[in-house]
Amino acid sequence: MVVERDLPVHVWGRSAPGEEVTVSFRGETRTAKAGELGRWSVYLKPGAAGGPFEMKVQGAAGAAQAITLDDVLVGDVWVASGQSNMEFRMHQAATAAQDLPHAANPRIRLLMVKQNAAEYPQDDVLTDGWVASSPETAKDFSAVAWYFARDIEQREKVPVGVIDSTWGGTMVESWTRLTALGEDASLMPVFASRGRMTDRESDALLEDRDHQKQREEAKAQGKPEPQFPWHPMLAMWAPSLLYNGMIAPLTPFPIRGAIWYQGESNSAIERQPSLYHHLFRTMIEDWRRQWSEGDFPFLFVQISNFKSTPAEDWATLREAQLKTLELRNTAMAVTIDIGDPDNVHPTDKVDVGLRLARAARALSYGETIEYSGPVYRQATPEGNAIRVWFDHATGLMAKNGTLTGFEVADRDGKFSPATATVEGTTVLAASPSVAEPVYVRYGWANSPQCNLFNADGLPASPFTSAE
Repeated sequence: MVVERDLPVHVWGRSAPGEEVTVSFRGETRTAKAGELGRWSVYLKPGAAGGPFEMKVQGAAGAAQAITLDDVLVGDVWVASGQSNMEFRMHQAATAAQDLPHAANPRIRLLMVKQNAAEYPQDDVLTDGWVASSPETAKDFSAVAWYFARDIEQREKVPVGVIDSTWGGTMVESWTRLTALGEDASLMPVFASRGRMTDRESDALLEDRDHQKQREEAKAQGKPEPQFPWHPMLAMWAPSLLYNGMIAPLTPFPIRGAIWYQGESNSAIERQPSLYHHLFRTMIEDWRRQWSEGDFPFLFVQISNFKSTPAEDWATLREAQLKTLELRNTAMAVTIDIGDPDNVHPTDKVDVGLRLARAARALSYGETIEYSGPVYRQATPEGNAIRVWFDHATGLMAKNGTLTGFEVADRDGKFSPATATVEGTTVLAASPSVAEPVYVRYGWANSPQCNLFNADGLPASPFTSAE
């Protein structure tokens, strides 16, 4: 495994109540006494990156009750979480054929958390344990997380451990602690929505039973097993269930930071995508509280471009993600240029991983590099036009021709397509249909056509100046 460098090494477990347990690691030995429930915990001194080391945990019975962990590295540990685009397996990526054969790297360690929805916070995750990266172990691991880890390990020259805790089709509220949701009255729509889903769960359960019956009948008759379209297990959408089973057990384990890719399932209009900003902020702040490491880096991916349906509002969801950058030590990888309008699961995961790694290199590792595409700052009316100001806008440019994706509106809020030009680190937009524009927006569609970039080849985030 990998344990986090420069932070106390936390080791914990269970034994007989009152038993003394001794932990030895890197020449240091600490002893703890188990409480009434048999739980014990020790912290060992921080240390620099290195290894491999041996960790020995021994109970009162001596050698007969000892556990030895070999090949422990000290480096950086990142948690990768979210829904299907983070879950997306390495062997499915467009670049898998060229990269998987070279995935062997003993300095990259992978931990796959098995999917587990739980009503209460769990003490441990379901997992087969840590493994070193190899073509075999990496093929079913998160592609985004693996590419992220490869870049960090190559550039920072430290061992990297990545914990893959993901579940496709899930909501942000499922990954958030129940108390954090419940103590904020403005988040009550989440529980109301959950209540409306109970009838659907009953229908889905009946449907699953019917499918199973059809499979059994086909098997008995020697016929091919019937196939049914995938649909999400609605129980996994319930508030806090995935936090309880797949995040809470990780919080005693020191980490460097988290990478996150989720939001598509919260884009349904009936689920109020504008609420996502508050939900997402609540989740990030509470994860930081539960890990008790301060404001560790939280790096996330803005959902990509996908045609979807009129029942989903991806533009509003992206705006909610953009607003989350208000939180310190956060960064967002914009992917509006590398999605697939016809596939909710674009296969370009290497660029997603590398954009997250750029953010980590800047925020967590102190490199002086550009890590973000242009981000909207403010808009100022100028007669029959409106000027848009951006941060991260050095070398602002329209990629591949005329600037597209801008719309303007007057006070009635009715937007019209605009002609836009780059002027330094600003964009000037105007439309003959709008005499005095006061609002501007960019890339405002489920799958927009937009091409604003900075000199580092990073795309601008879609945005709106209208509240």
